[in-house]
Amino acid sequence: MIQEDTCDSQGEREGFHSLPVLSAEQPAVSTARPKHPSWVKAKFSYNERYRFLSERLKAHGLHTVCEEAECPNIGECWGHGTATFMLLGDICTRSCNFCSVSSGRPEELDEDEPAKVAEVIEDLGLDYAVLTSVNRDDLPDQGSTAFAATIDAIDDRLPSCRVEALVPDFQGSAGCIERVVDTALYVFAHNIETVPSLYRRVRPGSRYFASVNLLKRVKEINKKIFTKSGMMLGLGETKNEIFQVMDDLLSANVDFLTIGQYLQPSVKHFPLKR
Repeated sequence: MIQEDTCDSQGEREGFHSLPVLSAEQPAVSTARPKHPSWVKAKFSYNERYRFLSERLKAHGLHTVCEEAECPNIGECWGHGTATFMLLGDICTRSCNFCSVSSGRPEELDEDEPAKVAEVIEDLGLDYAVLTSVNRDDLPDQGSTAFAATIDAIDDRLPSCRVEALVPDFQGSAGCIERVVDTALYVFAHNIETVPSLYRRVRPGSRYFASVNLLKRVKEINKKIFTKSGMMLGLGETKNEIFQVMDDLLSANVDFLTIGQYLQPSVKHFPLKR
């Protein structure tokens, strides 16, 4: 069962101000979407594992970032029995201009979600599972309790499964970070997404250095846990800005960095530059 709890006082959340719960998407920022090159197109794969995973997710009312973010690789990943489970519902309290996840006022938490996710992971026999979530600025604990409960539930059912948690920024809350780190977590991930100069346009409501400091804080709590971040290219960033992000993450002792091509979800989202 998930029990909401506060993480710490607002004053301890470095780099953040009070964030409102959004009720509408950002206005359109583009009038045309460039045609995707052939090398980013993925062949859809439907097999028994895809069918099984799809049916189990629907039966339990679970969400995946694969579906909500309209990922083109969903056929390949689901066909191999791999999925990134999205906790805390499918409505985000923020409205990032690169993301296709719906924004607005989220519904009540499903207190059985940790057990449901763990059950599906056990049924699939996964040796590696990835958890992520929408932003939940409406919750006192930013959703960190749900992450911890799900990781614990997976560890109880399938101790051999390594878990990676791709978390939101928790508004910089040290208490929320500690709650997730103090589990059997294998990789603590938080995406930096883009370079500092683009944050206000691409990630309104988020702070670049607050995200860097979040990752740094994880290593201060537990040096043995792996930390990971990710960023998109194609938003208009420069090569020097990319290198600066790498330097900042290296200074925060981040172990892994993934870099991917930004694909504009629709004409309403941030325009693809390259």
